[in-house]
Parts: sequence; C-alpha cells; structure tokens
Amino acid sequence: MVTAKTGLMTTNLQGTANRVLTDYKDAIQDYRVTDMPVISMFAERFTTETGGNVDLTFARPSMTLEQIEEGDTPSYQHTDLRNEDVSVKEWGIAVGVTRRMLEDSRFSEMEMALNEARRAVARHVTEHFVKTVFGIGDSNFGTGVSNASITVAGSGTSDEADLTVFTTNPHGSFFGASPSTPASGAKSRLVEYGIYSTANLNTLGGHYVTATDRGDSSGDIGLANLTAAIELIGSKGLNADTILISPSHYKSLLDLADFTTPFNTGLTGSHKGGLDYVNEVSKNAVVGQLYGMNVVVNSYVPMDRFGVFDMSIKPVAYVERRGLTVEEANPGFGITGSYMSMRYGLKVIRPEAGVIFIGA
Repeated sequence: MVTAKTGLMTTNLQGTANRVLTDYKDAIQDYRVTDMPVISMFAERFTTETGGNVDLTFARPSMTLEQIEEGDTPSYQHTDLRNEDVSVKEWGIAVGVTRRMLEDSRFSEMEMALNEARRAVARHVTEHFVKTVFGIGDSNFGTGVSNASITVAGSGTSDEADLTVFTTNPHGSFFGASPSTPASGAKSRLVEYGIYSTANLNTLGGHYVTATDRGDSSGDIGLANLTAAIELIGSKGLNADTILISPSHYKSLLDLADFTTPFNTGLTGSHKGGLDYVNEVSKNAVVGQLYGMNVVVNSYVPMDRFGVFDMSIKPVAYVERRGLTVEEANPGFGITGSYMSMRYGLKVIRPEAGVIFIGA
C-alpha cells in the first residue's frame, strides 16, 4: 500500500500558502541587517554615496608644543594628513525556491534558503576581512599584492614600496620591509613616536615576520613571536591586545611545553598563574589569554599565519556604499525568490596596528 506524502500546503492550501508568503516577507525584512561580528571587531565604519574608489583622509601625530617667552605667540601649526583610496565593489547572491518545493515541504523552504544565504553573506565577509588583514592573495577579492600573498622581507612582495602602491595592493597592508622607504612618489607612512625616531622604527623592521616554529609544517607558533609583536606595536604608540590564530595554532599552544609548564609547577588548587589560557571557549571565540592579550580562534585564519593586533585601534576601513539589502523577486517559471546584495570596500588603514607571522 502506498501512503501519500502530505506536504506543508496540501491540507489547507489557501491558509498555509498565505502564511508561507507572510513568513517570506517577514524573513526579507529580518535580513536587512549587516551587524556581523567581524566588522565591529576589525573595522572603522564609513559610508559613501558614490561607488568606485573612495578617498579617505587621516591625521598623523604631527603637532607639538613649543616653549614660548612671556608676551610671545607660539607658531601656528597644522595637521599633517595622509590619504587612503578604498575600492568599493558590489557583491550579491540570488535565492530561489519553486512552488513545488513550498507545496511538498513540511517546513518553510524560503526561510531556510534565506537563513543559509545570510550565513553565506557572513562567511563571505569574514573571509574577505581575514584575507585583507593577513595579506592572503585571492583573485576573487583582489587581496594581497597583484593577487599574490604578502610574504616576509626579502621575497620581493613584502617590500614597503610594493605595499604602498594602490594599483597592485588595493586592500592595503601593515608595514612591510624597510617601512621608512615608500614607493616612488609616495609619502612614508612611518611616523616617529615617543623616544623612537624613524630610523629606530625602521631598524625594528616590518610587520610581516617569519614565525618561530617547532619544526611542524603548519600551526607553528612561539612565545618569542608574541613579545616581538608587543615591541613592534608598542614602539608606535599602541598596545597589543589580541592574538588571532587558527585551530591548528591553538592546538600547538596547548601542546607547547613552555606554555603548559607554568601551570604544572608550583601551583596548587585552582590557581592559574599569569597565563590564563584554559578559559572556557565562549561564543566570541576568545579561548584564553597570553601576556594579557586575548587569544581568538577562527577557522578562516590560515594554518601558516597568525596575527597580533591592537583592536582598540581598528586597523581596517569598512566603506559602505550600501549595506545588505534583500529584495523580493519573481524570476518566473514557478520560482519564488529574492536578491541579496551589498556594496562595500575594505582596506588596512592603520599599518602600525598589527603584526602578521608567517610559517613554513
């Protein structure tokens, strides 16, 4: 005996169909949102009314106080500025289901499709941010230098001159090799700070560094890398507060003898010592701390790279021409659907706020 399968709209076609369409319209309204954690974590947010390249202006630490004599007037000073071009592009996805899918399903196929499309948007933006920040070459996003990954000094693609040319490096970067030597015709982004002169900062090197490894092919990480990043970022007036790693790096940390020794020697009870790294993983992916810096794990971080950042100074400009919009569409042939699209651009605008370590 064959038992007929009753779908969502079989028993009460008119009432259920109206509810499905109502749910669809409500779902469209729900997805007019771009509140994604990766944006608030990495980016300063800007809006623009034009597409293409957008010019943003930033101030350098340029003004200084001078000693003045009684009755004298100090010299007038102005703010020294630098400009950054950000390329704005459009990204989109079309979502559609057939009337038969709606009739045969016991669930709201359209709502499920919109849910998955929304997750696709979040995955896309997360991947774009990570590849921008870590300098990973991708021809689809246009990241890296001429779509090739930024590498350590001496390879030819991490020189400061290469990283300051917008035509080949549209997503920007942190400081490369010899940061006081920009591209021909471009101004240096390196600014002396505190007791460090430009020459001192140039001697410290760029912000793309070979990772100290333990002989593994991936997930290499060493505590000496973290102290080097603290020095590089701190010398430019910032404070490193976040370590962004892949799951492979996290495993290396848990396996590292130097990392676990402080917790196994001379400690009793629930005392965790100075490296509180075994905190329960929370929804924001913070898995613990090292040297006072939050350790954050994300699956989009490559196994051969990890980064140290000052997240109080957002390193990336997120220029939004249009946030995520969802429009109802009727392509025909019994298909009901919607279009999701957004127009935005990314660029690293604070070259001193991060250090990228690159493994073998």
